[in-house]
Amino acid sequence: MNPIVSHIVAWLKAYQQQAKVEGFIVGVSGGIDSALTSTLCALTGADVILLNMPIRQTTAEYQRAQEHIQDLKSRFANVRSYELPLTKVFSEFESLMPFEVKEQSLAMANSRARLRMMTLYAIGQANRCLVAGTGNRVEDFGVGFFTKYGDGGVDISPIADLTKTEVFNLAESVQVVNSILTAAPTDGLWEDGRSDEDQIGASYPELEWAMDYQGDSSELSVRQKEVLRIYHGFHAANKHKMEPIPVCLIPSELKHAK
Repeated sequence: MNPIVSHIVAWLKAYQQQAKVEGFIVGVSGGIDSALTSTLCALTGADVILLNMPIRQTTAEYQRAQEHIQDLKSRFANVRSYELPLTKVFSEFESLMPFEVKEQSLAMANSRARLRMMTLYAIGQANRCLVAGTGNRVEDFGVGFFTKYGDGGVDISPIADLTKTEVFNLAESVQVVNSILTAAPTDGLWEDGRSDEDQIGASYPELEWAMDYQGDSSELSVRQKEVLRIYHGFHAANKHKMEPIPVCLIPSELKHAK
């Protein structure tokens, strides 16, 4: 077994035993991150629940998720799954909004992720399972490409210290299905199936480079300068997701004032 895989699996198992829970629950999107995370959880031997929670998904996203779930269940006796179509629930929620939903597409896209988070926690708590996060290092700590209190709402983050490139490499080593290994990364929050690169404007290898670059920008190509601009723009705009919630501290003299 790959030594990094062994390390993460041991970490997951130790955390699960210390928390005195039955196992893990993972939302499977048809993407590489959830595929790797769920496989790592399965390798612990603990109870693993996979949820497919389609909300107006593209056919390709849905089929990849189903293929991965069936593959993992065929390989691991400790894995079970539920399919919970949430389109009707989301549509009802959408109908209650006091604004034109088409004009607030990002707000509604993020609401999909938050609805899935609620579902994961409901079923996870009922089965004494930890919600395993699927964010990688670039998304969670670089560009903040996740939904606050959506896919960012988790109990543990087993792959958050891995770059996207490392995620793909490890996914291949644990035999994630080929349809996921070859698919363009997407967050699954848009009906048109737009990729992460479409939304961000840079590829993951480019973002990984920008995240670690500390040299002189005057020596860079036009594209490299553009990637740095994109990276720093996202990092600044999404910093609120990556830092603790601000707390208003009350001076002691005010607390004790008569």
